[in-house]
Amino acid sequence: MTATFTNPIMSPGADPWVLRHDDGFYYFMVTQRDRLTLWRSRSLAGIADGEQRTIWQPEQPGPYSFNLWAPEIHRLNGRWYVYYTANDGGGDETRRVCVLENEAGNPLEGEWIWRGALATERPGLDGSVLEHGGALYFCYAGYGHFPDYGSALYLVRMTDPCTLAGPEALLTAPTLEWEKQGGMAINEGPVFLKRSHRVFLVYSASTTWSEDYALGLLTMAETSDPMAPGAWTKTQEPVFRKSVEAGVYATGHNSLTVSPDGTEDWIVYHALPEAGADTKLRSTFIQPFGWREDGTPDFGTPAGWGAALALPAGTE
Repeated sequence: MTATFTNPIMSPGADPWVLRHDDGFYYFMVTQRDRLTLWRSRSLAGIADGEQRTIWQPEQPGPYSFNLWAPEIHRLNGRWYVYYTANDGGGDETRRVCVLENEAGNPLEGEWIWRGALATERPGLDGSVLEHGGALYFCYAGYGHFPDYGSALYLVRMTDPCTLAGPEALLTAPTLEWEKQGGMAINEGPVFLKRSHRVFLVYSASTTWSEDYALGLLTMAETSDPMAPGAWTKTQEPVFRKSVEAGVYATGHNSLTVSPDGTEDWIVYHALPEAGADTKLRSTFIQPFGWREDGTPDFGTPAGWGAALALPAGTE
């Protein structure tokens, strides 16, 4: 009999981020608002039961000490970095992406040092890093009017994991109808994926409280300059969205990883159990995904809440 697990793997668990490192461990983070916790496990499906440590809990009040959202852990230049969104307790105008650094081999050990807020050209959230062509690039959702109040995705070069080297390039704004559900026009939550001589940027669109929160896709040839907006092709329809049949709504803010043996690709995302559900109920789901003949990712449809899925290949 095939060993199985059921979704969600963490409830609640909003804005999930998973990184599988070459040490064989998965590192996992979700939004907790007042602190940053890091989980570590050799099991993707069982990561919520892994080792954990609160790596950052700022004193309040203080600069960027409120509303800690969407943390991501990255391994860059031989060190660990966590990028997360925070503000001063007010509104969006003070919201920035901040960065922590740790030199330890195991990020559950050592000291996490606050390196400040990144000097983006506009307030924003949801920072992520692309390593490409020997260089680092920072992508985030910057606030503005597109044409309604919301956010768009910007890319900027980095001189190191804590320093931006502007100017910024606008990669995608929420101009399509499906990107404007829930009262605001939003592109956010960028995630990068490389495969078949291409670079993919998966992003979330519409408001996170809308049942129609969904994923979009940008595609670029790997030989192109990621700072050139014209190098990216935008898919006109969502590549992953709610399933009324499965009882899974507001699918988005994803990350991407692989099975323990590296043979399967998996998408990690949050979802709600019903239309109009409180965002505090956003929970973490995982499921495998495949590839179309044209070389683009095929995320399929959401697996049902509580449905049994085969464990990721290589799970011990």
